[in-house]
Amino acid sequence: MARDRDDSERLIAAVGEALAADAPLAICGRGSKVFLSGDSAGAMLAVADHSGVIDYRPDELVMTARSGTPLVELRRVLAAQRQMMAFDPPTFAGDGSLGGAIATGLSGPGRPWSGALRDAVLGVTIVNGLAERLRFGGSVMKNVAGYDVSRLMVGAFGTLGVVLDVSVKVLPLPQAESTRVFELDRDAALARVVEWARTPLPLSATCHVDGRLCVRLSGTQTGVRAAATRIGGDELPHAAEFWDSLRDRTHRFFGGAQPLRVALPSAACYPDVSGDWLTEWGGAQRWLKTETPVADVDAAARRLGGRATAFGGRPNGYQPFDEGALKYYRRLKHAFDPHAILNRGRLFAEIGRDQRRSA
Repeated sequence: MARDRDDSERLIAAVGEALAADAPLAICGRGSKVFLSGDSAGAMLAVADHSGVIDYRPDELVMTARSGTPLVELRRVLAAQRQMMAFDPPTFAGDGSLGGAIATGLSGPGRPWSGALRDAVLGVTIVNGLAERLRFGGSVMKNVAGYDVSRLMVGAFGTLGVVLDVSVKVLPLPQAESTRVFELDRDAALARVVEWARTPLPLSATCHVDGRLCVRLSGTQTGVRAAATRIGGDELPHAAEFWDSLRDRTHRFFGGAQPLRVALPSAACYPDVSGDWLTEWGGAQRWLKTETPVADVDAAARRLGGRATAFGGRPNGYQPFDEGALKYYRRLKHAFDPHAILNRGRLFAEIGRDQRRSA
């Protein structure tokens, strides 16, 4: 069980000392996702000890927890009330933390149907690059006028602030689930999934790999049973373990060299690139193991309205933003961390003193 400890004063002081010394900090939670981006310059700022559930209101479907809290601990607390984190973030062998999930913005197999991590964030408390504690958003589900700053932290890899705590909305666990499996080639599987997505079936996840399509149905006992009868297929044994392996990238497909991550419109055909595919999210997220250079795969994906990127690191000067998005990111970076103290180099190659405004 995670320790309940408020370590915020130490974290704020550490940022203040780094700012005064003009020395960058490399934010580190539980270390499970460091392979996803470039290396950060500077001394490590550990946040794993800043953990614990601050507030949990099952009747309002809202939880607030500190950034170092392990995701497995949050799942345990929620399961006791038959609730769950709808975005189902990867735990990566049990080491993932809430802050790491927010920083990387990764969602699980159910993302198209239950929403992305960004959709679940209600509010955050951060320490910016000026050692100021800032709170954005709230801890209730309501419409908020103005710009939703809290969601900017999702996928920012800690470059805009040290996340102290996060308020997220949660959902009830479904009454029933059933995973149906079909022997289909990739194109037939994609056509079947696209067709089912246009119906009121209680879909909650799909995956095609190794010539087999797996479809998860979630909802009421009656609804799941009726949907399973309608689409047919066989029941997948040990289905929970299968979806966990997909979420945490421990499925055998992800062994060895990291595959490329290919984002495409759900109904788009496969790019004309040789290799082995794993397709999830109803066709919107596809993984490719290939000898083809990432730039060529990306060009093929762009012709279909998508994008291909390396999942891990920043090979060959990989740029996470196009020119339009980069312009806004630079402005945000300057507003939140004008001296580039936090995670310098995490999203971009190392920068010099005269370039810090665009770090």
